[in-house]
Amino acid sequence: MVRDSSSTSSCGGGAATTGGMPAWLGGLLEEGGFFAGCPAHEHRKKNEKNIFCLGCCRGICPHCASSPVHCSHPLLQVRRYVYHDVVRLDDLEKLIDCSYVQPYTINSAKVVFLKQRPQSRPFKGSGNICLTCDRILQEPFHFCSLACKVDHVVLQGQDLSSILYRFLDSDFSFSHFETLRVDGPDAGAADDDGQITPNSILEGPRNHRGCSGGSSNSSGGKGSSDSSGDCGGKKKGGGFLPQLVVSLSNRRKGAPQRCYVVLERYI
Repeated sequence: MVRDSSSTSSCGGGAATTGGMPAWLGGLLEEGGFFAGCPAHEHRKKNEKNIFCLGCCRGICPHCASSPVHCSHPLLQVRRYVYHDVVRLDDLEKLIDCSYVQPYTINSAKVVFLKQRPQSRPFKGSGNICLTCDRILQEPFHFCSLACKVDHVVLQGQDLSSILYRFLDSDFSFSHFETLRVDGPDAGAADDDGQITPNSILEGPRNHRGCSGGSSNSSGGKGSSDSSGDCGGKKKGGGFLPQLVVSLSNRRKGAPQRCYVVLERYI
């Protein structure tokens, strides 16, 4: 990786705007319309905006991404977990230093939250917390989201170029989005399940009582670090022959206890 020290005015690559904030980073953190319907393709299937164009610095849908306007631009896929926007850590680390940002393992992939998440009550007490928003974290992490780390660097008066990487457009080309390809106006009509891809909406860990999965609560109980593991509480079928069915009446003090035994034989 090469640290970025440029301050050009274009949006792509390592470009920066006033204050050292790259246009693509500001657009990614300020985008509030991810997973909303794309107004340019509102009558098309699979039109949720789950891609961020690093060239145009805005959220787009797969139809936009496959168009001549965007297909040559670097593209970043955004996913959603528990109603919040996340990006795979492997993708984000090609753009910016994500060290000390707490990741979460969902669907066998590490992801990072883009923005702060609201908290029901402020944390009071000792423990490892986010340096920006005071959310409880696991050791040795210092930030709960990418936005928290960026805000902290800015508040400390540091140059954001110290955590930015100069990326290659080829690492974010549309050819990497095989599952997002839209080949025609009616593509996917036969089995449209309402999602862009099987992984665009990430599944959270199962939270059934008595099940021992690989999930662990962190960040104040809001996030989960793993979703592997299945519940093994299924009962096997079958029985014993002959089958004994025992019915006991309610026990009352001083009253004789009666027991009925029914013997069933299967031939």
